[in-house]
Amino acid sequence: MKKIPLLDLKRSWEEIKEEVYKGWEEVFSTMKVLNGKYLQEFEKNWAEYLGVKYAFGCSCGTSALLMALIACGIEKGDEVLLQTNAFIADLEAIHWVGATPVLVEVDPNTFGPHLEDLYQKVTPKTKALLLVHMYGHPAEMDEIIKFCEKYGIILIEDASHAHGATYKGKKVGSFGKVGCFSCGPVKNLNCIGDGGVVVTDDDEVAFKIKFLRVHGQVEKNHFHFFGFNSRLDELQAVILNVRLKTLDQKNEKRRKIAKKYYEGLSDIKNLTLPPLDPDYKQSVYHRYVIRTPYRDELVTFLKERGIGTGYYYPIPLHLQKSYLTFYKNSISFPVAEKLAKESVAIPMYPELTDEEIEYIITCIRDFYKFKILI
Repeated sequence: MKKIPLLDLKRSWEEIKEEVYKGWEEVFSTMKVLNGKYLQEFEKNWAEYLGVKYAFGCSCGTSALLMALIACGIEKGDEVLLQTNAFIADLEAIHWVGATPVLVEVDPNTFGPHLEDLYQKVTPKTKALLLVHMYGHPAEMDEIIKFCEKYGIILIEDASHAHGATYKGKKVGSFGKVGCFSCGPVKNLNCIGDGGVVVTDDDEVAFKIKFLRVHGQVEKNHFHFFGFNSRLDELQAVILNVRLKTLDQKNEKRRKIAKKYYEGLSDIKNLTLPPLDPDYKQSVYHRYVIRTPYRDELVTFLKERGIGTGYYYPIPLHLQKSYLTFYKNSISFPVAEKLAKESVAIPMYPELTDEEIEYIITCIRDFYKFKILI
C-alpha cells in the first residue's frame, strides 16, 4: 500500500539542505545569530518580491498580526471585522489588543469574507478589516478595497496561506496598510520552526513594527514604547532566503497539481473542488480543500489506502469555546458551518509525483463508485 502523507517536509528539505548548511556554518562561525546579514537580506528580498517598501522578520505569524494591529492604532473600543472561518490566531490578535472582533459570514467561492455581510456589520466603531486569504486563494480585492475606502476602514491582510498569490498582477499581502505572513513549517514559504514577517508601505507603521519586535528599544537602552521579544533569527532567515529563490516555481507546480485534481475529479457529483482561477487571479494552493457531504467516510476510506487528509478548520471561530466564553455572543453562520462540516484537505505539495497524484484521484473516484454516486 502506498503512503502519501498530507504534507511531506522531508522532500523539500533534501533539495535545499546543502545550501542551508553552508549558510548556517557562517552563522555559527560568527555567532551573529540575531539581526545579522541573513535577516537583512531576507527582509530586502521579501520587500522587493512583494513590491513594498518595508519588510520585518518576526518570531511567528501570530506576532505579526499582533504587531500589525498595534502599529495601526487598533485598541480598546474599536471593532475589527474578521471572517469566521479564519484560524484562531487572527481572533487572538484582535482580542489581545483589547479590540472587539466582529465575525462575518464566509464567501463559499473565495473562502474570504462575504461582502454583503461585511456591509451589514459595519458600525461607527469599525476600525479595521482583518482579511484572510484562505488556502492560498486571493480574496476579491477590488470589492474589498472599495468597501474599506467607503467607510475609512484600515485593511490588514493575513496572507499566511498565500505567499506569492496575485490579484490582477499584484502580490497578495501588499494591498492593505499592513500585510502579515506566517512562515511556519507547513507554509509555502517556510522555516524549519516558527517564523513570520510583516510588510508595509507606511513609514509610521514601519517604524513602530521595527521596534515593537525588540521591546520598543529605538536605541540602546532607550525604550520608547512597550513592545515584545519577537525576532526572526539568522538560522531561519538563511532557510527563507534559500526557499524564496524557488517560491514561484513551487507555486506553479501547486497550480499544475490543482489542475490535475480538477481534471480528474470535476465530473463527480456531491464533490465540490476549489474553483479554477479566473484570468486576473493566481492562487498558490497552500491547501487543496475539497467539500463533500460524505467527508468522514471519505477520510476513513483514504486513510485505509495510505492517503493523508486534514481539516482546515473543523470548528468556525464563532463556535470556539474561547470565543463563546469571553464574548458570550451566540451567533450562526450557516455557510461557514456547512463548509466546516464538509471540507477536507487532500495532499498538496510541489514534490508530489504524477504517480501519487493519479493514485489519489483514483482512490477518490473509487470511493464514489463504492457509494454508487458516479
